[in-house]
Amino acid sequence: QPDAVLDAMRGRYLASGRVDLSGDLPPERFTPEWAQRLNRVVIVGMGTSMHAGMVGRHYLERFARLPAEFDNSAEFRYRKPVLDDRTLVISIAQSGETVDTLAAMDEAKRSGCPQITLCNTPGSQTTRVADGTLLLRVGPEIAVASTKTMLASMVLLHALALYLGHLRGTLPAETEEAQVDAALHLPAALAEALDLAPQIERMGQHYATREDFLFLGRGVNYPIALEGALKLKEVSYIHAEGFYAAGEMKHGPIALIDEKMPTVAIALRDEVADKMRSNIEQVRARRGEVVAMVSHGDRGLANVASDLIELPEVDPLLAPIVATVPLQLLAYYIGTSRGADVDQPRNLAKTVTVE
Repeated sequence: QPDAVLDAMRGRYLASGRVDLSGDLPPERFTPEWAQRLNRVVIVGMGTSMHAGMVGRHYLERFARLPAEFDNSAEFRYRKPVLDDRTLVISIAQSGETVDTLAAMDEAKRSGCPQITLCNTPGSQTTRVADGTLLLRVGPEIAVASTKTMLASMVLLHALALYLGHLRGTLPAETEEAQVDAALHLPAALAEALDLAPQIERMGQHYATREDFLFLGRGVNYPIALEGALKLKEVSYIHAEGFYAAGEMKHGPIALIDEKMPTVAIALRDEVADKMRSNIEQVRARRGEVVAMVSHGDRGLANVASDLIELPEVDPLLAPIVATVPLQLLAYYIGTSRGADVDQPRNLAKTVTVE
């Protein structure tokens, strides 16, 4: 996965501290005037792609200063969305053939929206509908459950947000330089995260007999809690749910906590760290086991959590990209310990082409 992310970044994140997407988005079409005219972004996708879009919303609002929302492609057209030619629609579909995402793009096209698509398949249907394409360039993904395409989608949404911010004049040069520098360190951080595999394999064997899991995240890491739950469902056939931590746990999910329901908490060193610690303590008080994903060197939860996974230190906004990998590994090792076919899970297809 470090190599896949490096391929996705090559030629786009520059050593000069700039992001350049002019090779993907023709400058004569995607001009500063066009970008400055935008007043809203809508991101559509399904499953893993939707979770990547949820992370991308944070980037677009932070750097491009555009209100951004995400929607499930299958539901998008049925709510009769309010769209016009100042609404940028970003679609994410690794295959470029997902039927619901294509239907959402058709809805956007009827409303005259400019469209950019992220996909991994040159010449696919989404690339023919969109005005511009950001190819993931990570090579074929053979397993049904998406892994490297998830990481590349988040990276390219980060790049797109920086690029739009530059075009719109909303992104200070020093911020762009700092974000580009942080992104260029991602491949090394991902390699460090993969080195956690032996530790996570032992956890996978320990938790393989459980039948329910809860995943907690907050802010930019909330979508990663959803993605962790999805991966566990896909490859191990265990029921799992993802939630906002402080915001939602007390509104129902806490009733599920007992010694048979482990919780995976993304508790990195960020602005919500104290709230995440409070939630972990509440789970432990109800005899629930907790796997806490923490920042490198953070031992503050060592006496509270059942297990710690220490992530390499990265910029907090890029942490979701690195945090995804240990959750993929955890799902993989739980699945293999249960004897599941993690590459070809039952009832699933790589590309969903029928409704």
